[in-house]
Amino acid sequence: MIAGAKIGRRTFLTGMGASIALASVVPAGGYALAAGENHPGCAAEAYEPWATWGGEPLDGPLALVRAAIVAANAHNTQPWFFRVEPSRIEVLSDASRNIGAVDPFLREMHIGIGCALENLTLAAAAHGYACKLALHEKDPAIAAAELTRATTSKPRLFDAIGSRHTNRGPYDTTRRVDADTLSALQKLGDDEQVKVIWFSARRDRDRFGEVIIQATEAFVADPEQSRDSARWLRNGCAEIDAHRDGLTIYTQGLSPLMLLAARLITVSAARSDQYWLAATRDQHVATASAFGMIVAPDHLSNVQRMKSGMLWQRMHLWATGQGLAMQPLNQPIERAEREESIRLAPRFGNALNEMIGDRRWQPLMAFRIGYPIKDPGMSPRRGAREVVI
Repeated sequence: MIAGAKIGRRTFLTGMGASIALASVVPAGGYALAAGENHPGCAAEAYEPWATWGGEPLDGPLALVRAAIVAANAHNTQPWFFRVEPSRIEVLSDASRNIGAVDPFLREMHIGIGCALENLTLAAAAHGYACKLALHEKDPAIAAAELTRATTSKPRLFDAIGSRHTNRGPYDTTRRVDADTLSALQKLGDDEQVKVIWFSARRDRDRFGEVIIQATEAFVADPEQSRDSARWLRNGCAEIDAHRDGLTIYTQGLSPLMLLAARLITVSAARSDQYWLAATRDQHVATASAFGMIVAPDHLSNVQRMKSGMLWQRMHLWATGQGLAMQPLNQPIERAEREESIRLAPRFGNALNEMIGDRRWQPLMAFRIGYPIKDPGMSPRRGAREVVI
């Protein structure tokens, strides 16, 4: 997710019984994916956008859409449509692709659209367009890019578009992300309405990590949030090929043995939730080099949400070029908005306010950063022509 993701196969292995059962199906010497084999057996079309994101000779403005659709977005819902004209691209939100109780105010939907807009503007310069971007508060026509022909000038972040993937695997705990790197990421923000704050000192990491774990516990204990999140799990190639969206087992940072097990064994939703909770505690939080939060004055402003998405995409592209991994960990914000939407006591809203330490700023996105150990894998994507109206 730009939010916390549950394992895509509803798989959770416990006890020696599962290990013994697996022993009979694991080849001698173990099981390992071949290089680049992120989705064995699935149709190539579900991943084709990652091969064509750079555009094709006769695309014109459609080339910008090809780059936009591989941007980060929550639960890989891809909540966008594009209306393409020779000198204008209009971006429309698709509220039918929201995540229900996970995203009651559509914050994550608009952040994902912002990520797509960042890719679109980078691609505009690379394909010889000057791009004037207009952001709007009201859906569905949420943004527009006015295009005029200009000298081709490839931005330094453009080449990272096809390599950027959310990495949900463990990070290298022997390598710290230094203060200069965090500062360079922070300086990528070029708008006074959104900024990044870091939790990199040990005490701050421990505090924020505990908030993330507690929020995940509350999330899985909430039947509506659990159910609405599970709607976007794609259990195997048949669903991946049919939908070309959602969360899959191939992007969860699983070991080869666990990945094989996930392809063979299906268990209950409750076990799946417990796997996600364990992965959050023992992998996502435990191996993070630092946590970050993107904040803005108004968490209900669609313009500020889109700007935060543009910043997240920009930071993630820059980090990719530096060999760094990043993953959204939005559970505390999802729980805070859940509290607000159904009028619960603001347990996580208060915890986030304490972490930020300044009531002028409100949380829009939380994440972790570190040096990766595993290949993150690719997510399936709908093709550009499928989202052009």
